[in-house]
Amino acid sequence: MGILDIEVWEKDSKKHEERLGTCKVDIAALPVKQANCLELPLESCLGTILMLVTLTPCTGVSVSDLCVCPLADPSERKQIAQRYCLQNSLKDMKDIGLLQVKVLKAVDLLAADFSGKSDPFCLLELGNDRLQTHTVYKNLNPEWNKVFTFPIKDIHDVLEVTVFDEDGDKPPDFLGKVAIPLLSIRDGQTNCYVLKNKDLEQAFKGVIYLEMDLIYNPVKASIRTFTPREKRFVEDNRKLSKKILSRDVDRVKKITMAIWNTTQLLKSCFQWESTLKSSIAFMVFLVTVWNFELYMIPLALLLLFIYNFISPVKGKVSSIQDSQESTYIDEEEDEEDKESEKKGLIERIYMVQDIVSTVQNILEEIASFGERIKNTFNWTVPFLSFLACLILVIATITLYFIPLRYIILIWGINKFTKKLRNPYTIDNNELLDFLSRVPSDVQKVQYAELKPCSNQSPLRKKRSIP
Repeated sequence: MGILDIEVWEKDSKKHEERLGTCKVDIAALPVKQANCLELPLESCLGTILMLVTLTPCTGVSVSDLCVCPLADPSERKQIAQRYCLQNSLKDMKDIGLLQVKVLKAVDLLAADFSGKSDPFCLLELGNDRLQTHTVYKNLNPEWNKVFTFPIKDIHDVLEVTVFDEDGDKPPDFLGKVAIPLLSIRDGQTNCYVLKNKDLEQAFKGVIYLEMDLIYNPVKASIRTFTPREKRFVEDNRKLSKKILSRDVDRVKKITMAIWNTTQLLKSCFQWESTLKSSIAFMVFLVTVWNFELYMIPLALLLLFIYNFISPVKGKVSSIQDSQESTYIDEEEDEEDKESEKKGLIERIYMVQDIVSTVQNILEEIASFGERIKNTFNWTVPFLSFLACLILVIATITLYFIPLRYIILIWGINKFTKKLRNPYTIDNNELLDFLSRVPSDVQKVQYAELKPCSNQSPLRKKRSIP
């Protein structure tokens, strides 16, 4: 408890930053577990900040040695499991669960120093929580043996474990990274993860050993799925990249081709290119339209989920491999990109860069949106697909028994009165919030666990330049 310093900064497209003003908040003077609406004037410039501050005691975040492992004590583990059991599903909806991570050791890390050694430490990030180990000096096979405990705010978060080399006053050097979705964690097992590069697309040098335990309440986790995701405080400033732009164009092209093929299939049915296919389509059309009821829309989507669930999984492994091939970055292209960057660094026009960067982001958003819809029906994340099936069952039953006008009335009344009931509520779209939890094809590659035998050294011989 103390003084909270707040700074307002301005940043333009040329990476120029300027501090506009500051203000302070006395945390000790605010009541706990109560929303405090504050209007704070900035000290060094005109303007005010309107903010809503709620102080909530945070439990669960901790760092300890292996000998003081919280979940190792059976009585404490039972007490924590009881807190997240189904009977307590409606208590403290923000407290979804608990994650315990044992960072044991790393093996065969990259040598970052001239001495052929490294000074590695490990950084763990879950949402906006960031914890790190101590540094093991002059070692390529460090043993940390630390236990990290995180409170779970969203079961669809991804644990990012990054190994760095401490470099004194300079920024630390990157030694490898892994991203582990919480829903993929196998409780109580010591797992060996191959470290990846910064883009999480290729194997890097070294492996890391982790042991994780996850305890959560599925009801709270399901309800949280339909609320906006928490934004990361640390910005990921993406650079303009020819390879990423080309990859996003290919991703959008695949979605466009899928829509085009479906359109052509319907067109061929109308033109009777195949008598059998058109006859079946015509009979299905007549029967469907004659007997159509609104509840059949979620029922049809539910049948699609069931079909993909019982059909053989023929494309999941190959799709990951195809995505890895499409996201593979050839070393020669990287060399050419670096050379062109050096030549055109001074002449680069910021306006053109911003336009192309915006197009790149829009393409990525379109591609990711289509891939997330596809991966929802493909059971990429079973938890989300089961949740979608449950919602569709409820929607089918509701539309079957309740007239549509009543449903629209309830929806409209809720939307119109939401701000009256809670002035500080954040308007959201539940469907988009749900889809934001489904990984895109690129994220599937990033989250895929590599086998230790496929680990390859990132150090390759540079091609000779005549």
